[in-house]
Amino acid sequence: MRLVPVITAILVSIGLYFAVLERDTMLAFARGGDAPAAETAAETAADTAAESPAAAPAEDTSGIRVVVRRSQAESIDSAVILRGQTRAARQVEVRAETSGRVISEPLRKGRFVQQGDTLCQLDPGTRESTLAEARARQAEAQARVPETEARVEEAHAKLAEAMISYTAAEKLSADGYASETRLKSANAAVKSAEAAVAAATWGLDNVDAGIQAAASAVAAAEREIERLTIAAPFQGLLESDTAEIGSLLQPGALCATVIQLDPIKLVGFVPETEVARVHVGAQAGAELVSGERIVGAVTFLSRAADQTTRTFQVEITVPNPDLAIRDGQTATIAIAADGARAHRLPQSALTLNNDGKLGVRTVGDDNVVAFAPVKLIRDTPDGIWVTGLPDTVGIIVVGQDFVTAGVTVIPTYQEPGQ
Repeated sequence: MRLVPVITAILVSIGLYFAVLERDTMLAFARGGDAPAAETAAETAADTAAESPAAAPAEDTSGIRVVVRRSQAESIDSAVILRGQTRAARQVEVRAETSGRVISEPLRKGRFVQQGDTLCQLDPGTRESTLAEARARQAEAQARVPETEARVEEAHAKLAEAMISYTAAEKLSADGYASETRLKSANAAVKSAEAAVAAATWGLDNVDAGIQAAASAVAAAEREIERLTIAAPFQGLLESDTAEIGSLLQPGALCATVIQLDPIKLVGFVPETEVARVHVGAQAGAELVSGERIVGAVTFLSRAADQTTRTFQVEITVPNPDLAIRDGQTATIAIAADGARAHRLPQSALTLNNDGKLGVRTVGDDNVVAFAPVKLIRDTPDGIWVTGLPDTVGIIVVGQDFVTAGVTVIPTYQEPGQ
């Protein structure tokens, strides 16, 4: 039973041998068996020639085809582009400095106020009486001044008289015409007069202190009355309603919020790589999200970086006479810097080298590819502006990702406008 598969396998092997290795012999046998071997070889060569595309033209494999743009550098204003927002020049929450009930009609938010306009008026209560009492005490203290000064002059006169008596007694005692008791009595009179002068001077000092205390009380009462009128600190707009009539305000309670929008500020943050290109006084412009464009000048540049973002705050002052620009609007800010020579390219022309550096691949007169690192300075709808290239250069704009530096290519040139 096992002999049949063995025989079948042998026969199949023999058939494959003749079909593969003895193909020419079998073909000659099929054609008649006597055909010369040269004819068979010729036919075989003819068949091989028919199968190969001998008539096809030779392909040029000397380089890869790329599209190259001849680019000429142009002078452009190299602006520093930031994202920022508008901010009111001043914003103050006007608060009460004393307690009292509001007796003025409220002003509604959005109203324009001038500096010094009354925002909230408080009930004076007994403050007028306190002021009158302080002024009366001040007048009383001032009235005591002539009397006290007279006492001081009288004490000085008595002291002078005592000194004269003592001098006379001293001379008489030296000549033997006055007793020792009289001399001591004259000396005691001098001491008493000196004490009277000191007392009168002390009294005058007390009067002066009373006058100063009364003046301080008057000033405090007047200041307290001034605090009853809460006025606008500057010209601006009310961002909130003033306190309602009848409401009780305690020290620190909010009366109103006032903002100043003319001029208005643009606030942005400059990265540390660009901060050296920004200077106070430089011209700057901005485009708001509404499409409105505004122009101003840099008025502040921070000297200390933000600890988190490592950026520097910059402020730009912009006139806003019609108050059309509001506080908190998002803006794209461009700050003028020194001009630069740059090339405008399609964004797709940018590529990376093996080290991960951003740049473009260029082609010289020898059609050899080179890599040139670039710096992106501006992105526009018409293309990107880059620096770091020669004034005239051929830049690969199609096929740059399929070649590397040192490869020879077949360039097809196009002009920048194409």
